[in-house]
This record gives sequence, C-alpha cells and structure tokens, in this order.
Amino acid sequence: MKIALSEKMNDFKTLIFSELANYKKQKLLEGKEIIDLSIGSPDLPPPPFVIEELQKNVQDPSQYGYSLTGTAALHQAIGDYYHRQFDVSLHTDKDVVVVMGSQDGIVHLPMVLTNPGDTILVPDPGYTAYDAGLSLAGAIPYKMPLKEENHFLPDLDKIPLEIREKAKLMILNFPGNPVPTLATKKFFEKVVQFANKHQILVIHDFAYSELYYEEKPISFLSIEGAKEVGVEFNSLSKSFNMAGCRIGYIVGNEQIITGMNRLKSNLDYGVFLPIQKAAIAALTHSASFSKDLRSIYKERRDLLINGLNELGWAVPSPKASMFVWAKVPAPYTSTDFAYKLIDEAGIVVTPGNAFGKEGEGYVRIALTQNVEVLEKAISKLKELNCFPVKK
Repeated sequence: MKIALSEKMNDFKTLIFSELANYKKQKLLEGKEIIDLSIGSPDLPPPPFVIEELQKNVQDPSQYGYSLTGTAALHQAIGDYYHRQFDVSLHTDKDVVVVMGSQDGIVHLPMVLTNPGDTILVPDPGYTAYDAGLSLAGAIPYKMPLKEENHFLPDLDKIPLEIREKAKLMILNFPGNPVPTLATKKFFEKVVQFANKHQILVIHDFAYSELYYEEKPISFLSIEGAKEVGVEFNSLSKSFNMAGCRIGYIVGNEQIITGMNRLKSNLDYGVFLPIQKAAIAALTHSASFSKDLRSIYKERRDLLINGLNELGWAVPSPKASMFVWAKVPAPYTSTDFAYKLIDEAGIVVTPGNAFGKEGEGYVRIALTQNVEVLEKAISKLKELNCFPVKK
C-alpha cells in the first residue's frame, strides 16, 4: 500500500540535529573519537531527594491512575516557588497549568490563541519548537532579528506598523536558547507597553531561569502589568536535571491558562503522579541544589571560554543558560564550520542557522560535558589552523 503523508508534514522537515546525529554515528563507526557539544540535554542526575521521592511513590500501587491535571499540591509548590524566587504572586487554582515538559506547552499553546493565517512574532534565531507550534496552528511567523548590536534583544521599534496591528502573539525567551542573553527590566516594561498598545499576547519561555551566573534572570511576570498580557513557561528539565521526566508548567494570565487547560483535557490524561510528587520536592527544596548546579556549569563555562580565547577564538562569556554562542571564524559558514569540527577535531556543535536565518555566522556549544571532556575538546581544537594568531 502506498502511504502519503499529509501536506502538514511538509512543515516538519528533518532537522539539522538529526543530520548531525547521523553524521556523528557514521564517524563513530569509522572509529573516530567524538565529543558531542551539540545537544542541551543535562548530563547530570536530579537531586538525590528527587530520586528518593520518585522511588518511594512508584512503589505505591495507588499512584498509577490518571492524574488528569496538575495536583493541588504541585500547583501550590509552583506558587510558593514563584513567590520565593521572583516575588510573583499566583492564584494557584487559576494561574497555573502543568504540561508534559515546557515544549508540550510551547508547541500547543499557539493553537489556543491564534487562528490559521494569524501572525506570531518570534525571535530569530530561536528555539526550533517555536516554528513547530506555528506550523500546527497554521500561523504566519514574523521573525524578530536578534542582533549583537542590540544585545540580542528584539528591536520592537523596527517591527512595521502593519505587522504590529495584525500580530496576535509574541514569543520571547530569556535567558535564551540558542543565544544565552538576559532581558532587562526596561526591555520587559517596553514589551508590556507594546503588548497593551497593539493587543498582542506574550509568551515568555523561562526554561533556563535557574541556570545563571553573575546576574539573576528576571521573570516576565515580575513586571507590572505582565500578567494581564501574557504567560510564562518554566520547566524542571534543565533547572533540576529532570529532562526525561517531562514535566513543566505555564503560569500567568487566567484566561490563557483556562484555554490551555481546555486543550490539554482533549490531548492527554496528565503527568504521572510520582513525577508530580518528585517535582514538588524539587521546587520546595531548590535553593541548595540550584546553587551547586550553577557552580558546576560556571566552572565548565569559565574553562571553555578561557580555553577558546587562548586559542584566538574570541567568544563572549554567557551570563546564563547551558550554551555558548560563538562566531565562526572567516571564511566559514555555520554549517561548513560545524562539519569541519567533526571531521578534523571530532567535536559536534550546532550550526547557528539551524535556529533561523539570523543564526548564520555562529555555532551553539553546549556545556553538557564535564571539565575533563571540555579540556580534551580544547586540546583537539588546538590542532585546527583556523583561528587568528594571538599577538
């Protein structure tokens, strides 16, 4: 039987991540040593108290029914966490919805808020799930360039008036992926004003809220008026090394949360109850673990940045997230340089153009290997003759 996929599937092409994975597999079969710095998947385990909570509850036969929604206890833990960490007050029975990882919400929420043909403002470069959400909704993207000269913040003033007037939604992400930049309070205040003036709802992806170094990121919801115009996504995947557990949440505007709850009731039957209880433990006892986790990533960041700069590869030190955003040396394109690193150094990074047109000229490097592996990566890079000689 000949099976034809739907036209919608034309929007879901094989990503560069899959291509790199296949190329990496080929090199491994050839016997080449590979250091993978391409995927932002935590290499560290969750806190011991989270694992213990999960172990305890999976032994309880009563925990295997449908959860349907987030439990009241988890909603309360999320509310307490937001109040403690960001001084944000939430009505935990109205302002919170639990999702199966923040990507679940990011991909599905545009269907709740937009109709086919509506315009959504998205960052470029931006996390690839944003485009997937637009495709499912049938929405039209307007790409907001993230430029170095504007500190990788979108320039709202450069969005044409006709786009502002028809846009229904804006997606933001700070600390960002792939660009690990932070938003300022002044920028977020301008976003709230912009959203109110043009009747645009705001989605802020805050998945890296706990992975910061010298400066703590700002919650969008901590800005006056933000809850009237939008919501914030958060996740336990990166902050607590619970990526495989698939649990996250959306907080903020009650009407948006109600709409997402309505969609979720038609999509799934909720997150496994033992995972919800493990999430409660993580959020309740986050302080010491998060501090230790930041120390680990800071050591990795400093080692890699210092090593790259010693080689003559001038790369800025990220203020947050688990990524480094590095300009490729001339005359290479992002893709050419990424494949050169695999072929000649056995190092896998992600070309910046995988995240949008404005990512051309950069690569994303993940800090998801220990210091010994990163030291080996720097040593391998020394063998490449493509960086300016330091004077």
